[in-house]
Amino acid sequence: MSQLSSATSASSLIESLNKKQRLEYNKLSKRLRHNVGKAIEDFNMIEDGDKIMTCLSGGKDSYAMLDVLLGLQKSAPIHFDIIAVNMDQKQPGFPEHILPAYLDSLGVDYHIIEKDTYSVVKEKVPEGKTTCSLCSRLRRGSLYGYAESIGANKIALGHHRDDMVETLFLNMFYGAKMKSMPPKLLSDDKKNVVIRPLAYCKETDIAEYARLKEFPIIPCNLCGSQENLQRQNIKQLLVDWEKQQPGRSENIFRAMANIAPSQLADNQLFDFKSLQQQQQKSHLGERLPLFNLEDAEAQNVDDDTVIETATTHIDDAVKDFQP
Repeated sequence: MSQLSSATSASSLIESLNKKQRLEYNKLSKRLRHNVGKAIEDFNMIEDGDKIMTCLSGGKDSYAMLDVLLGLQKSAPIHFDIIAVNMDQKQPGFPEHILPAYLDSLGVDYHIIEKDTYSVVKEKVPEGKTTCSLCSRLRRGSLYGYAESIGANKIALGHHRDDMVETLFLNMFYGAKMKSMPPKLLSDDKKNVVIRPLAYCKETDIAEYARLKEFPIIPCNLCGSQENLQRQNIKQLLVDWEKQQPGRSENIFRAMANIAPSQLADNQLFDFKSLQQQQQKSHLGERLPLFNLEDAEAQNVDDDTVIETATTHIDDAVKDFQP
């Protein structure tokens, strides 16, 4: 099936939905569009005149990202260019015709980078070990360099909210660090700004959207490598948590944007050592006097009586209070 006929098929699938299904699809589409727009606004991801290199892997996430960005581009009050880029890493059996056909059907400017990182990975990684980490790093380095060569000032990646939460736990469990994938990042060499427009989007929403749109998915297992087992364990942990308490993943993500450094233990983020200097000296001599046990014994007063007296004063104050 040609990619153009595949796009027509996707349109036909959506048109074949009944009234209730169509309503749910419209809600889903609006939700994704809203979440992407909100992330762009919150982190100032896209500005007037930007040239954005949108990275396509052939997976559901990057397809959805491109689709939503193209929609926003049409209605945005600013002008920005989108250039789709895919990297053919020469894995055996890679269907190199799929993405060009799809992008031609959309009329989108695109480039296909051909770079044999597959051979490098196979040479460097022992048999039986996961190749995903090295493969990803080689691909990222190549894409960063290519963005500079075509004059793109932003690089858009398709990581979503669940990717960011999983990465947070991976770093905590296996790296003893509290860090994740930020929605926006300046590369170490200060040459590239990376944005993640799907930062506020749930993976389940993206998967359903990709199913309904019938994107031509290219599986990321062509090299024969299994997905990182540690990430799979974290993903399953979060899935189980979500079943036990729906909304937990959302709360974890919200916590990533609501950090209280003074309530953690990182001396680099908060100056714990100088708290004594920050303490207000003026009231140190005004502390309440300690309870005198000898006086209490002389007056046959025990602790319970004193506590009760304090409580009574509070109760009286409450009773006397007239709202």
